[in-house]
Amino acid sequence: MILSVFYSRDTFLRIFKVLFICYTFAYPNFGFAQEIKSPDGHLVAHFSLSDSGEPAYDLWYKSKPVIKQSLLGFKLKDAPDLLSGFEVNETSQSTFDESWKPVWGEVKEIRNHYNQLMITLRQPKTKRLIQICFRLFNDGLGFRYGFPAQDSLNYFTIKEERTQFALAGDHKAFWLPGDYDTQEYSTITSDLSQVREKMKAAITPNVSQTPISATAVQTPIMMKSKDGLYINIHEAALVDYSCLSLELDDRNMVLESVLTPDVLGNKGYLQAPFQSPWRTIIVSDKAADILESKLVLNLNDPTQFKDVSWIKPIKYIGVWWEMITGKSTWSYTDLSNVQLGITDYLKTKPNGKHAANTLKVKSYIDFAAKHGFDAVLVEGWNQGWEDWFGQTKDYVFDFVTPYPDFDVKDLSSYASAKGVKIMMHHETSGSVRNYERHLDTAYKFMVDNGYNSVKSGYVGNILPRGEHHSGQWLVNHYLYAVKKAADYKIMVNGHEAVRPTGLSRTYPNLIGNESARGTEYEAFGGNNPDHTTILPFTRLIGGPMDYTPGIFETKLSKLNPGNNSSVNSTLARQLALYVTMYSPLQMAADLPENYERFEDAFQFIKDVAVDWDDTRVLEAEPGDYITIVRKAKGTNNWFAGSTCDEQGRTSSIKFDFLDVGKKYLATIYSDAKSAHFSNNPQAYQIKKLHVNSSSSLKIKCAPGGGYAISIIEIN
Repeated sequence: MILSVFYSRDTFLRIFKVLFICYTFAYPNFGFAQEIKSPDGHLVAHFSLSDSGEPAYDLWYKSKPVIKQSLLGFKLKDAPDLLSGFEVNETSQSTFDESWKPVWGEVKEIRNHYNQLMITLRQPKTKRLIQICFRLFNDGLGFRYGFPAQDSLNYFTIKEERTQFALAGDHKAFWLPGDYDTQEYSTITSDLSQVREKMKAAITPNVSQTPISATAVQTPIMMKSKDGLYINIHEAALVDYSCLSLELDDRNMVLESVLTPDVLGNKGYLQAPFQSPWRTIIVSDKAADILESKLVLNLNDPTQFKDVSWIKPIKYIGVWWEMITGKSTWSYTDLSNVQLGITDYLKTKPNGKHAANTLKVKSYIDFAAKHGFDAVLVEGWNQGWEDWFGQTKDYVFDFVTPYPDFDVKDLSSYASAKGVKIMMHHETSGSVRNYERHLDTAYKFMVDNGYNSVKSGYVGNILPRGEHHSGQWLVNHYLYAVKKAADYKIMVNGHEAVRPTGLSRTYPNLIGNESARGTEYEAFGGNNPDHTTILPFTRLIGGPMDYTPGIFETKLSKLNPGNNSSVNSTLARQLALYVTMYSPLQMAADLPENYERFEDAFQFIKDVAVDWDDTRVLEAEPGDYITIVRKAKGTNNWFAGSTCDEQGRTSSIKFDFLDVGKKYLATIYSDAKSAHFSNNPQAYQIKKLHVNSSSSLKIKCAPGGGYAISIIEIN
């Protein structure tokens, strides 16, 4: 249902004549202001126009300031800026309320309910028009810019976007260093005033990185105010535009937009009519509300696909962890210089460590079939891995030619007979032009050989040189690859791509992304113990993450004597991550032999669902702990997961989410009394008990630990 009210410019000015006088006290330098409230009335936003015609907004939650008066607009290249000199041309308000069903997701149905304020501004000196659309939900605010079709503004180049978020204080923040090429940093927890002093240590080495400044941070950024407000800032529906970062004015506590430049330093090339991505602010006085928010999804368009029957959530294993840990290699030989179509691999000496060989992959297929997994990821199957990285090599892979020890046809037939899919791997090494040249051929090869999903990768600096992972050119490429994949009914799991902004609603074949430090970093020195208590509040706000949990053997020297890293987690928490780290694409990432050592704990990974009808956040505090329970799609069974930081804690939960009058069998996988992520991570216990909607439970979580529970209805 949509209700709208439109005013002409003259009528609007008459209606608000009296209100202007009142607003003068609140906005002494602003001659115009208009208010909009969320449907429940808890959030209030104002749009204002200064005496010099500068657009601005503010946001309040339950009478507390969230965003103080903040300026809006654009700096343009070779054209007058769109920053000031505006007057109100037209305004309208409307209400929208509907419910929609995602193809896959955390809940069966999502309510999209907001009040909207649309402002059209005119710059008399240039005769240009811009629009600013505000949508105020019960859980936050989304706003974006629009450029209507007009004679005075057709093609234009963005020098910088000026979108401010003037904060009401020096908040506690969970932040990543601003970078145009990577999100794979450890999250820093500090007050905003400490960002500058902590930045140097926060910028750790990465294979492709371009730090922005001493005070720039990435989105999503999670914050907590001194008076108890939880605030998350991000963006939604990033299409044909550069990714947003934020520059911190640490004297005034103002965050301001910084867009990713191209090789020329330009931030975006636009053609009217055009609408920018949404800028999002999720706010509540309860941390759990941030995790349950669907604001980012709601700001994306409904799916464009008429047939979605081919899009299915996936639980998979893979030939991957043994290469990440250094036990095996992606490459077939130890050569340091190869050329596709010239190097004859039949005449080369195998290194004896190549993991993606027919015999081993068949053993993985057997394991998947035995334990009910949908697919097996195989990396390193194709020629070119010997010098794939760090050479800025354009023609690095062709995505169709296997190594001599990988029999595509035989494996495809073998997997099909076992009821298992093989998941394709397309590493681009950042050579994007090469990938686009081969994309149709690569996708057709997949279809011809029974593959229906692909993990793509963009490790290293981007080719063409000077482009960035989060720039407009790459943003367009990522979406092109997803849309092209849909033509072949292929699902995409993008790694090293731009951070998600809810586009999986529009393109549900985008079933996963990395775009943060995943489990692989446990093999590169380890993630912080609080890492998984933060990511759902930051990275996962934009969409699901292929985090690849399930590592049971945490001492990696047992796989590779040369790797002294340890997984900073207990085994029980590894199980919990299948619930707390939402994704329709979940990997059991460890080696099959390690699961065979702990078959009782492995049972939870086999049982846990990957698609859900309902989700409840039972406990949450960013950086400390998260406890979530989810109802499996099409069943009355629930699965719970809890993760905590290095301090450990006692979790207290109620089972009032269960149906009244029904009985359930709860199988609890928890830390043993002596468990600790660093010195006793494999100490766990399994208990079974009957529960109902009146039950409650206290469970001890070890430092860096947690628990998982399967709650199965008793018929």
